[in-house]
Amino acid sequence: MKEKLIEALQAVKQKTPLVHAITNVVTVNDCANSLLAIGASPAMCEAVDEVFEFSQIASSLYLNFGTFTQEQEMAVYLATRGADLKGIPVILDPVACGAIPRKKVTIERLRHFGRFTVIKGNLGEIKALAGLEARVRGVDSLDEGKDGLEACQSLARAYGCVVAATGKVDIITDGKNSCFIENGTEMLTRITGAGCMAGALVAGFCGAYEDAFWATAAALMTMSLAGELAQETSGGGLPGTFRAHLIDQISLVDGELMEKRGRAQWL
Repeated sequence: MKEKLIEALQAVKQKTPLVHAITNVVTVNDCANSLLAIGASPAMCEAVDEVFEFSQIASSLYLNFGTFTQEQEMAVYLATRGADLKGIPVILDPVACGAIPRKKVTIERLRHFGRFTVIKGNLGEIKALAGLEARVRGVDSLDEGKDGLEACQSLARAYGCVVAATGKVDIITDGKNSCFIENGTEMLTRITGAGCMAGALVAGFCGAYEDAFWATAAALMTMSLAGELAQETSGGGLPGTFRAHLIDQISLVDGELMEKRGRAQWL
């Protein structure tokens, strides 16, 4: 199974996918740099009079609801419609949808403009979208992972897409096939933007590799492996130093590293 993950990684490094990102102001630079590090080309385009046309020439569209303004709301409708017309993958990162009802309303409206290829969030966000009780604090999930797979499968079937829940163990499913990524480090929770960077990487991989299930799994393994290596090379204890090393390590993840250190299970 790791062969598929390695294929997806090699594809994103070789094809330089153009990722159209409408993301939040807190982590926009981190998302752009993580995409550059893996070999993708980021375009942080959110002007309302540009996004419809631009989404149609991109390799994938990444929608992040972290600091969601009214201007961004109009932009995501237009960009999603443009991407849908051309069959371009749309990756949704529904940040804080469990805490802010407006975001869930917007997501439901978005479904009239196009379909999602992947929904990537923490477990609290995934449960909230699936209509289940979720424990959240702002953008953070307080869920411990109970019933995580069932929640992801339920949402994947309801939306007809791949769903990924990040946490101590990342869960990826298309409703039938499921994958668990067991790499990672607690240090990823001590910096701002790790989840957004992971979402951006999913968009990069989906823009280069046709199978969204394997592309998503490969992207999340890449992020988790980079986190492990960044902790090792930074001395392990300081978030600022860790953050500085993380982008470097994303660029260094390769097929050999995935083969040797990647830990995953499949159902």
